[in-house]
Amino acid sequence: MKKLYSLIFSMMLLGLVVSGCSTNDQAKKSTDTKQEVSQKKVELTISAAASLQDALNDIKANFEKSNPNVKINFNFGASGALQQQISQGAPVDLFFSAAEDKFNNLVQEGLIDKSQGKDVVGNELVLVVPKDSTKAINSFEDITKADKVSIGTPEAVPAGQYGKETLENLNIWKSIEGKVVYGKDVRQVLSYVETNNVDAGIVYKTDALTSTKVKIVATAAENTHDPIIYPLGVIKNSKQPKEAQLFYDYLQNAESMNILEKYGFKGL
Repeated sequence: MKKLYSLIFSMMLLGLVVSGCSTNDQAKKSTDTKQEVSQKKVELTISAAASLQDALNDIKANFEKSNPNVKINFNFGASGALQQQISQGAPVDLFFSAAEDKFNNLVQEGLIDKSQGKDVVGNELVLVVPKDSTKAINSFEDITKADKVSIGTPEAVPAGQYGKETLENLNIWKSIEGKVVYGKDVRQVLSYVETNNVDAGIVYKTDALTSTKVKIVATAAENTHDPIIYPLGVIKNSKQPKEAQLFYDYLQNAESMNILEKYGFKGL
């Protein structure tokens, strides 16, 4: 009888041990799964106006330190070209435009929810000349002295659109239209001026401030062109909506706004 009791006790003890091991295994699996989710690597693609390049690279570095599982990939270019890419199905998570009309086109197409869009910063339009220029170009009216002038292609580059508006409102456009060298984005226009390929160029103030090879000779009056506003939005079909929302919010926090203003953007 004692042997029987001993055998029963041993079997019960073995059952408890096996049960405990099973529970521990399940807990370990649950922990491993949570760790796997939290450590999952995610990549976001942000299509952004070329003029935002320096500021966004600084913001990216700060964001990735705080969110090591999220990698930010930027696609910089002219806002009009970026808008067309998104319209045609390019895999993009956020759009940071240099023009409201390009942004609103995507809202109208249903690719950005209006509630997921925000006007973040503004900018100014300036006339720049090479640092060593001897052309005596000191105002927009003086552009007529230039042999070549560069602006962004107005149909695709917002800075070019604003530049053409300004020259039209100053009654200068028709007299210099034949001298215009068009750039694919505002950074190319800046490059043309830096390398003395043109005598003057119209760019954003933020771009001009990044260069030691050009000087700002005039700032366009606000009433000569449409307001320069940079809207930001999450693309509806983003494959990483949570992370896209996270970066969308991060771009609007105090730290990011300070960086944008450091590069010359205006808070709204």
